[in-house]
Formats: sequence, C-alpha cells, structure tokens
Amino acid sequence: MGSSPRLDRRDFIKVTGAAGGGLLLGTYLNLLTPAPARAATRATDFNPNAFIHIATDGVITISAPNPEVGQGVKTMLPMLVAEELDVDWQDVVVEQAGLDTDRFSGQFAGGSNATPNTWLPLRRAGAVGRALLRTAASRTWEVPEGECRTETGRVHHPASGRSLGYGELASTAANLPVPDAESVPLKDASDFRIVGTPIPDVDNLAIVTGKPLYGIDVTVPGMLYAVFEKCPVFGGRVASTNLDEIRRRPGVKQAFVVDGGDDLTGLLGGVAILAESWWEADAARKALRIDWDEGSTVEESSVGYSRRAEELLADPPAFAVRRDGDVDAALPSAAHRVEARYDYPFLAHAPLEPQNCTAHYHDGIMEMWAPSQTPERGRSLVASTLGMDASEITVHLTRMGGGFGRRLNNDYMVEAAWIAREAGVPVKLVWSREDDMRHDFYRPAGYHRLEGGVDARGRIVAWKNHFASFGEGESFAPFANVGSNEFPAGFVPSFALEVSLMPSGVPMGALRAPRSNALAFVYQCFIDELAEAAGKDPVEVRLDLLDAAGDEVGFDPARMRGVVELVAERSGWWDRSPSRGSGMGVAFHFSHRGYVAEVVQATVGRQGELTVDKVWVAADIGSEIINPSNAENNTQGAVLDGIGEALGQEITIAEGRAVESNFHDFPLLRHRQAPDVEVHFLTTDFPPTGLGEPPLPPVIPALCNAIHAATGRRIRSLPLAKHDLSWA
Repeated sequence: MGSSPRLDRRDFIKVTGAAGGGLLLGTYLNLLTPAPARAATRATDFNPNAFIHIATDGVITISAPNPEVGQGVKTMLPMLVAEELDVDWQDVVVEQAGLDTDRFSGQFAGGSNATPNTWLPLRRAGAVGRALLRTAASRTWEVPEGECRTETGRVHHPASGRSLGYGELASTAANLPVPDAESVPLKDASDFRIVGTPIPDVDNLAIVTGKPLYGIDVTVPGMLYAVFEKCPVFGGRVASTNLDEIRRRPGVKQAFVVDGGDDLTGLLGGVAILAESWWEADAARKALRIDWDEGSTVEESSVGYSRRAEELLADPPAFAVRRDGDVDAALPSAAHRVEARYDYPFLAHAPLEPQNCTAHYHDGIMEMWAPSQTPERGRSLVASTLGMDASEITVHLTRMGGGFGRRLNNDYMVEAAWIAREAGVPVKLVWSREDDMRHDFYRPAGYHRLEGGVDARGRIVAWKNHFASFGEGESFAPFANVGSNEFPAGFVPSFALEVSLMPSGVPMGALRAPRSNALAFVYQCFIDELAEAAGKDPVEVRLDLLDAAGDEVGFDPARMRGVVELVAERSGWWDRSPSRGSGMGVAFHFSHRGYVAEVVQATVGRQGELTVDKVWVAADIGSEIINPSNAENNTQGAVLDGIGEALGQEITIAEGRAVESNFHDFPLLRHRQAPDVEVHFLTTDFPPTGLGEPPLPPVIPALCNAIHAATGRRIRSLPLAKHDLSWA
C-alpha cells in the first residue's frame, strides 16, 4: 500500500489483518466521531462480517460500503446495521469503506438502489452480530441463550441481574462460528429504536467546519496538480501544440500530449499540464495553442437536431415500441381530440464539486482517491486502458460534492491514472467548472408529437406519441430511450409509442431520475391538456386513469392513487379558488420504485414574473422511512433540483461543442427562488425503497400546469426562461 493522503485536521489509520474474520484490509478509517482510536485490529476484537468491528475496549465501528454523494447513505446504511446490532447510535463510529469487491457487493451510488438493495442484507449483518454476542454471554454465564437479551450495547440476564458490555464479550464472540445470516431472526418494526428516528449526517460537523472530506480535498506527499485540455468538439484529437513554450511557464513541471481513443466514455485525447499548484497549471493551459482535428461532430448543432426532428416527426415513425388497440381508429372517434408538440433540451449535471481524482502509480500498482459513483467500474476502466490487472489498483472512496449521475462515468479517473503513470509522480487532476460543463454526459434532448382523445365521459381513450430521439437504427443513445411501460401505457385502451432516431456525437448519460426527468414533463402536461379538453378536473382525470385496467409489471395503481389523494388533500386542491395570475398544478410519476405526486402553487405577475410559492409532495416508498431527516432533505432537494432545471437550464450544441460553460449561462436555483416544500410520506406494506430520484420528475410538469392555471399559457418546451409568461 502506498502513502496515505495527508488531509488537514483529521487522522487516518491503516487497518492490519487479524484472525477472526471480517476486517476491511487496507482501508483508511476516518475517525471523525470522537472515540478512542485503534491502531490495529486484535485477534480478540469481534468482526462477524465486513460491516462490524467491536473492539475489546467497547468501540463499535460500522463500515459504510457505498459511495456518499450527498444522499445520506454513509449515515443511513450503518443505521440498519446498528438497529439490528442493538446499540446506541451515539456509541457508533462510522467509517467509509474503500472499494473492496472481495468483501462487499454493489458498492455504487445510483438509481436510488441503496435502500432496496441493502434493507435486508445490512439488517442481517447486524442481527448476526447481536446473535453471536448473546451466545457469548450465555456461554460466559452458563445460562440458556433464551434467557439473555440485548439492549443498547449490552447483553442482560434478567434472572440474575447480570449484564456485560459488547466490548467485554468481544473476545469470546470472536471465536464463535458465524451463523447463516438468513437464519437469524430480525427485529419487528415495533421494536426499532434507530430506524425511523431522525439522525443527523455523520459528516455534518466536518462539512460545516470545513474539514477535508471530498475528493477535491485530497493531498498526497510529493504530488503535482494537473489540468487536462480536451478538444472542445466531442471526440476531437490533438494535431499539434506549443508544448516547448508551456514547459517554460512558471511552476510547470511536465506537459505532454495524451493520444486517447474514440470511446467518449473513456480516455480521450488532449494535453496534460502538471505544475506545483493548480493555478499555475491552469495559467499555463490558457497559453496553450492547439491545432485540433475536430472530426465529424463539428457539423452538429442543437438547431440541426431540431430541424431534423421536425422532418422525422412529419414522416412515418421508424419503429414501434408499443401498440395497444387501434389508436388510428380510436382518435377520430373520440369526443375530444388534442394534438401537441413537446420538446426539452440537453442538460448538464453541474455538481458543485467539479470532476477530480488523485492517482499515484508506484511499484507496479495504482493507488487512487476517487469521488466516483461507480468505483468498481472506474477501476475496470483504468485497468483495461492501462493494461493492468484490477488487483493492482486500489481505490479509496471520498465523499462527493454532488453527482446526480455524472459520476456514474469515470473519464476523470482514467485521465488521472494515465497522467500519473506517464508523470511518474502522484497527480491530482482537477477539472475547472468550464471543463465540467463542456465535457459532460448530458441528459439527452427529446422531441414528441402527441395526439390524444377523450370520450364523452372525459376518460382518455386514445394516446399516440411519435418520439424523435437519438441513436441509430433501433438502438437508442444512452438514456435517450423510453420504456414500453411508461405510464399511461397499459392504462389507455388504444395506445401507440413510436420512434424515429437520429445520430449524434454528443456524449449522453444518466441525469437524476434518468428518462423520467423529461418524460414526466411531457406526459403529465399532456394529461392536463386532455383534462382541459374534456372539461374535467386534472386530479379526477388522473384518478380515472389509475382506475383503468393497467397490468404493467412493477407499477401498482393503488399506491399511486394513494399519493394523489394524499397530495390533493394536503394541498387543499379541492378548495382552491382560481384567480388570474395564481394557479395550482398537479402531476405524479412512478420512478425508481417510488410513487410520488406533487402539487405546485405558482404566481405569475402581469409582466411574466414567476414565483413558485409552495410545493406539496406525497410519496410512497414503502413500509419504513429509515432516516426521516434525510428523507425529507432528499425529497426537498430533488424538488428544488427539478425546479432549477425547469426555470433556466439548457445545454446548447453549436459546431459540435457545448455553448454554455458556467453558472452565468447555466443557472442553478437561487435561494430567493426556492419555495417552501411540504413533504408527506404514505407508509405502505411494501419493502422500503430509495428516495434520491423519485421526487424530481413530478415537480416540472406540476409547475408548468400551475403556470397554465395562472395564465392560460401552455408550456410545451423547456426551459421556462425561453417563454414570455406575461398576461393581460
């Protein structure tokens, strides 16, 4: 193992191996929580699995295996272990585990998967520890196990009044055979003392006091700072550059060309500059003169995509994703018929912490400190690109200052690794904000031509969507597709989803609530248009749809009905008083196993000044809200994120490159624009699911529907900044 990062105001301890199982070998422990530090794990310590360590001095350490991207899993996942282990949360030290695929599975952050994937496994990990400690106590006292009970870090024998702390039992428990996890009984929810309790994030103190936690904070002795200039046109290559001049710049230690390849998700060509400080490296970059081989993508633009989409939507679709009934017969016979065109732009992720990675190649191994949502995938990319074995690459996980899907891709990891190996010294690669904005994997733009019909009773009976998207043949570009079961598919008797694709050289990827963040806008706004045509209340039309005979796998209309009814009640929907310039809009969406309905109250001034006054959210994510504080924060954050996207965010492509470069032309939501967000959870008898993504999609159409209620103007394209919302 190479040298550990020197991070200001915190200490790292390297854990060594020992008998007794379950140690995190070669992981750096961040002991931010005040507790006695352990220099090494002793054979007498208790390690029933990869998540739990109980020292003989009573210190209880729980490992958080998944990357922390701000969604709270570094706190929430250890809560599950601590609950079943039966300890006091205040007695727990939480450590961030490094990437270790021998000990852990599913070490990634994305898709709101952390809760559904770990709800049972992590509880079982804690329950195994609790069972072994009970066994250790019963053997120590020579009493039946059934007479022993655990509570807040101790095992009690009520009959004799004796008790022992977990630390006192660690040595005995460490030598017991570990039972099969699935055979150990779990607590009943009525006995939970940690799950369901608001718990502050374990990193809160470090965050608010400015202690280094993030990838961008990492320092390694002897490292240089690197910048990497890539072609502004996606996939372009270096033809020639003024390296000799750059090497003479102040502070510059090395500068060289990286040839790279053609895979937009991997190592691309560019110029690497290494200096004693990032500022010196960036100043040298500004003096670069590069002749680029820009490639064919230079001919592409947002204007060109829109023009091509118009042509595609005017022609017959290339292929069908789904057809139910006879939509072409149902549309002409409908009592009311609506046609509309919807479109939405490319979007950047814009995390507050730009992409970065620290890498040190030495003695044939690569050691990396990476803020990655998919560190295992990143390690594989580095291994394949550099011709290394994955066992030769160590990845330490750092906290991330936002990800939203951007850090599912690991281009910055492979760049740092390649530069570090070429340089022969530790390297910290940090992207500028402009790098991050102009070299993203963007949320795909999309174009829809919709036709719908309602019958005399106001029920939606026909729905036809011709979708122009990106890809070739019948193969979609990443995350540019739409699923065959996207609501209201399966709930409208005559339904058609048809597609035409166009090629693009723009890198595309997953943005928070991928696909759903765009499709909810289109579908839920069009439902409102159909409701208006039928002269029916938008909530009533949605409830009617949910009463239809839907048979879509994974979608439960009763659960969605529950949140729609709840949000209507909590928002006072049925008692609203329409007035010019003020309106309420509603929308719902099923995404990442979560059922969410939202109502937005918005005010629009006569000159078009928009104020989002309040948002009500009703969510069904199952039987338990593991950490209510975190759940509310995640929900509010997703809602605000969606509002920011709707108001003014857009990535424009011109001459094969992104036009927008920073927050001045890709604005994030400002504090003064943020509404009150009132959150309500509907608990149901289903396993708990994630919450990082489901609350985002509904807020965009709910806001657009509120604007229509206030002004009579229909919003069929985003962002809102492009629209004149004034009214007389």
